[in-house]
Amino acid sequence: MAEVVLRVRLTSGDHLDLTYDEPDILEADQVIEHVISQLAQDTGVLRARHGDRLVVLYGRGVAAFEVAPRGAVL
Repeated sequence: MAEVVLRVRLTSGDHLDLTYDEPDILEADQVIEHVISQLAQDTGVLRARHGDRLVVLYGRGVAAFEVAPRGAVL
C-alpha cells in the first residue's frame, strides 16, 4: 500500500494537509497519477484523512496540490 501526503489548495485560497492511500497500488508515483486522474474528472472525489478525520475532497473545489511521499509537507 502506497501513501502520500497532499497539501491541497482550495479555490477559496485555504489549504489542507491530507493523507491519501490506495491499498491496491504499491508505488507512490502511481498513487499520485490516480489522484490527478480522479480530481481531473467533473465528478472527481477522493476520500482522504486529516489526522483521525475522514475528509471527502471534491475535484471542483481544488485549485492545486503539492505532494510529499512521506511525512509532513514543509
